[in-house]
Amino acid sequence: MTGDSDSDLVRRLEDTFSGDFAAVPDRAFDVTEHGAVGDDETVNTDAIQDAIDAAAEAGGGRVTLPEGTYLSGALFLESNVELHLSGGAILKAVQDDDAYPTVETRVAGIEMEWPAALVNVAGVSNVRVTGPGTIDGNGEYWWTKFNDMRGDYEDAGLRWAVDYDCERVRPLVVYDSEDVFLGDFRVERQGFWAIQMTYSERVHVDRVSVRGNLGGYGPSTDGINTDSSRDVLVENCDVDGNDDNLCIKAGRDADGLRVGRPTENVVYRDCVTYEGGGLVTIGSETAGGVRNVEVYNIEGKETNTGIRFKSAKVRGGHIRDVHFHDLEMEGVRTVFQWELNWHPDYSYPTIPDDVPESEHQPHWETLTTPVEPPERGIPEFSDVTVENVTATDTTQQAFHANGYEEQPIHDVRFADVDVAAPTAGDVAHARDWAMENVVVRTDDGEPLELTDCENVETPTVESR
Repeated sequence: MTGDSDSDLVRRLEDTFSGDFAAVPDRAFDVTEHGAVGDDETVNTDAIQDAIDAAAEAGGGRVTLPEGTYLSGALFLESNVELHLSGGAILKAVQDDDAYPTVETRVAGIEMEWPAALVNVAGVSNVRVTGPGTIDGNGEYWWTKFNDMRGDYEDAGLRWAVDYDCERVRPLVVYDSEDVFLGDFRVERQGFWAIQMTYSERVHVDRVSVRGNLGGYGPSTDGINTDSSRDVLVENCDVDGNDDNLCIKAGRDADGLRVGRPTENVVYRDCVTYEGGGLVTIGSETAGGVRNVEVYNIEGKETNTGIRFKSAKVRGGHIRDVHFHDLEMEGVRTVFQWELNWHPDYSYPTIPDDVPESEHQPHWETLTTPVEPPERGIPEFSDVTVENVTATDTTQQAFHANGYEEQPIHDVRFADVDVAAPTAGDVAHARDWAMENVVVRTDDGEPLELTDCENVETPTVESR
């Protein structure tokens, strides 16, 4: 991957995050001096929090975990404080739901009460979390909990509710904060999404590794998610999980439209993705809109999907001004995907009549509130540019796009693309797509299948 960028967005973010960005005062606080013990047995929540609070009271500083494994529940960082995980240090989530107090947050696109994360950067500014140590989500407990609940919920017609009701703990959440640096550490075995940045500004993520499936298979273990935030740079990261690796979101359905906060001015670059749902995904929560995004120098190795857009007819939002370039993929299933009727059993919730009202949860009302008028729920995807992409050993198809008859996917440009795949694929409900030097080398030699498309150019198809 040799691509570079000199866009105004990239230059501005590089300037924002240069120099002493999110620097903290030069004061040192060792958690062991506050009673923490890294023996993988002692629960250190109070001791580590005491060190964080002491740093904050002193005007800021660096709180260090020396080598060792420190079990802990929810920790809350303060402004002007750095949490530093030394080499060989592991901050490990204690498998006890009571160790994570309920807080107001946003989960999978809706605002609700949910357990706090292991590390919380919430309502603060000028904060750092640094390595080279590890944040261990210790997620098997929550994976099992989810899998046990899912079967019962599916039987009851409540598949859409289990992700919210299960209350799986996230390793690291940045919420309603600004000027945050996350760098040089590893997240593993996340119970749910590894890193989530919501309602925040000026966040820099650099040299972070995510390993979601160590010791098992974690459902919905997203990697690095930017959610209704602005001025975000994610770079030099590598992600291996079970769901979207690098993801951009902006709220779900009526609640997301009510909040109306976009994700904007975001760059993801110089990253590698492995197992997972998408190399880079936008959605499925799109209600606040997504705009001014640049993604480049990303390498995908046997990731499920390459460039992935997903939404539904109730999500709403306008996704526009997105630029992908200089991507390399090997062994992905589908290279370019717009799946805009995303998992209907999840995306269009209704409460079955035979579920007693006494069992209803408060957030079920939020999830089942209809979008009014209904056309407000139809998302718009436009002004997407894809350049300099190669994909080898694709297992299914080059393209799959299903837009809406009422709102076609429009103004999309592909240039300098070379894909090897069994078939070219299909595009439905689209208009004004340009393709310049786009070649798909297929097994069947069949052209790209178009349905209800207007002024959509097709790639050159060559038989392998």
